[in-house]
Amino acid sequence: MKLKGHSAVDLIINKRKVIEKIFTVLVILSLICLPMVGVNYDLTKYLPDSSPSAQALDIMEKEFTYPGMGRVMLEDVTLYEAKSIKDRIADVPGVDMVMWCDTTTNIYGSSEFIDYANIEDYYKDGSAYMDVIFLEKDSSPRTHKAVREIEQLVGDRGLVAGSAVSDTNLGPTINAEVARVMVLAVIIIFLILTITTTSWFEPVLFLSVLGIAIIINMGSNIIFGEISFLSNAVGAVLQLACSMDYSIFLLHAFSEEKANGVQPEQAMANALRSAFSSISASGATTIVGFLALALMEFGIGPDMGFVLAKGIALSLLTVLLLMPALILRFQDVVAKTRHRSFIPTNLRSFGEFTYKLRKPVLIAVMILIIPCYVAQGMADFTYGNEAVANSPGTPVYDAEQQMNAKFGQSNMMLALVPLNGNVTEKAMSEELESLPYVRYAMGLAGVLPDGIPEDFLPESITGMLHSEHWARIILNVRSAGESADAFRYADEIRAIINRYYPDEQTYLVGVTPSTQDIKDIIVPDNARVNLISLLGVALVVALTYKSAFLPLVVLIPIECAVFINTALPYIYGQRTMFLGFIIVSCIQLGATIDYSILLTGNYLDARSQGDKKEAAIRAVTVSAESILTSGLILMTVAYGLFFMTSVEAISALGQLIGRGALISLLLVLFLLPCCLMIFDKWIVKPDYAQKKHAKMNRIRATKLKLPTLSELHQQRLLLHEQIKANRRARHRAQLEHLQKLLHRKNAAPDADTAKEEEEHHDENN
Repeated sequence: MKLKGHSAVDLIINKRKVIEKIFTVLVILSLICLPMVGVNYDLTKYLPDSSPSAQALDIMEKEFTYPGMGRVMLEDVTLYEAKSIKDRIADVPGVDMVMWCDTTTNIYGSSEFIDYANIEDYYKDGSAYMDVIFLEKDSSPRTHKAVREIEQLVGDRGLVAGSAVSDTNLGPTINAEVARVMVLAVIIIFLILTITTTSWFEPVLFLSVLGIAIIINMGSNIIFGEISFLSNAVGAVLQLACSMDYSIFLLHAFSEEKANGVQPEQAMANALRSAFSSISASGATTIVGFLALALMEFGIGPDMGFVLAKGIALSLLTVLLLMPALILRFQDVVAKTRHRSFIPTNLRSFGEFTYKLRKPVLIAVMILIIPCYVAQGMADFTYGNEAVANSPGTPVYDAEQQMNAKFGQSNMMLALVPLNGNVTEKAMSEELESLPYVRYAMGLAGVLPDGIPEDFLPESITGMLHSEHWARIILNVRSAGESADAFRYADEIRAIINRYYPDEQTYLVGVTPSTQDIKDIIVPDNARVNLISLLGVALVVALTYKSAFLPLVVLIPIECAVFINTALPYIYGQRTMFLGFIIVSCIQLGATIDYSILLTGNYLDARSQGDKKEAAIRAVTVSAESILTSGLILMTVAYGLFFMTSVEAISALGQLIGRGALISLLLVLFLLPCCLMIFDKWIVKPDYAQKKHAKMNRIRATKLKLPTLSELHQQRLLLHEQIKANRRARHRAQLEHLQKLLHRKNAAPDADTAKEEEEHHDENN
């Protein structure tokens, strides 16, 4: 076949079977690659190399390895029982050491000689508390295995918590919860689409197409090697929610063309050409909004930005390439499964209602918008790993709370100082341990008995605290990992360390220092990313409508919705993750700007045929169904994450996205028509209707080109058709012959019966 001179649309339709095979192969390959995609749960890994925590972690990995941390509390145990369990925990493969009171107190002596007041940080009221330090980091499989063994050892006699325990349980928890969210989202989306479409099979078609795109996106994440838990958790559900419009646009355009009496293949060609601008503009704004995240200095931004943007791009390609083939293949099924519309066909009364409320809504938004803009940066924010690991409702969180209530909070920090003498190190360790909020500060210089040289001890002991160039001091601080007190304590500890090592590079490592670095990085990221996403989306809208002013009007309701959404945590007194603010601003802008674009397009169409009032009412009337469908889908998916995930970072992000979608669709329906009327003379072009009409005429005048066949191929096709015609003729002849035989067989008994009747009549006469 020769395809010279054929357009992309012609190729999509003529080569649809090949396209189906290609996507089948891609799905199979993606399913194979999917289990090989790694997932990271540690936010500190996304710190830039220039941050102090990243530099310290790099040194720690090279010199000591960065140990995982755990906490154990035993209940209703004697001192000696606790000692026995402690020793068994210390013997678990992967455990480096267990910090307990037996390091400083001889618990085997008579109870009369034990000062219980001095060990109440570790044992009181029949309960024992221990800090567990692992050989490898929290995310190490070896550490995860050790945690499981410790949980079995402790059993019902106590609780196990800490960062290593959180990391061990986090992956399975998130995977199970997100799977439930996805199932629920598919069910609810199917119901929404069933109500808003006129065929039982259309929702199946939409979900199948996007399901294929989601599988390909998830499998293709192997190119990154590893993605963040946030990208893994929300990538699929957001891709499903944000891409549904593309399928709906294409199928509706196809149905419209078929309703005009156009043949299926030609109707699909017309639909692709007419819907391409809407689909591409919608996809481009979402992609730009997501890609803005890639400009964050904090590495989780590029991680999420590339994963989400790739997902939307793959959805676009799947809808434009594969869906035409599936629509043509199943068009008869769609036709046979038609049902009456479940929603009113005319929403004019709703359009008139929004028109009546335009002034009160405008005044209310003008009053609220400045306070909301100021309030969005005043909420109580969290920044680090604790919002990921220790979320309310999780077993680890409950265990932490019980431990904190009994023994107080525990926050492990590690000081890295140059190895230049035990005297300085010992003096510093003693001063650090004297701080009222420090439970202990353990360095080799502090625990090494006087007169015993370091070389006398085995390397297995000294290597944990001393390397060739660095000394490590383990500090246990009575605070949460992320709090104002923790930040203040960390600053005071740094000041003491720098006083003992004034001219040398030192580091403080742990949840608190890492969180401080994350905070210092992502706060500036917020303003930069929001500005870039805004400018990027505005540019796409400007290019789509060939107007420099229109993007300003289109963006008004969406940006107002973003400000209101991000201000509500402050108004409610909610503590929320700052990272979610950055992400939701880009997602809300990119995902819901489509509502504004759709309503604006319908306003311009109606404005070319009537006045501003009628155009505003007509725009809402025509757009309401699509906007409500898209908004409900995004809200369903997002609030599913909010209600069904126990991980605070994911849950909070779901709430922000779901609430943002609701506020966006309300402001688009109630505020945007008023804005369009106010700026009417700057956005309405007198020749708009003529240009659009001319464009549709050109599209419908462009005939689908079939592949050009060679003369030999034509002869083969003619011969094949002749063979089929001959077979049909023989089949007809055989049928006719059989019918004649049956007729004769039926006619013979009738003749015999007639002869008998005639003879009987003669006898009677």
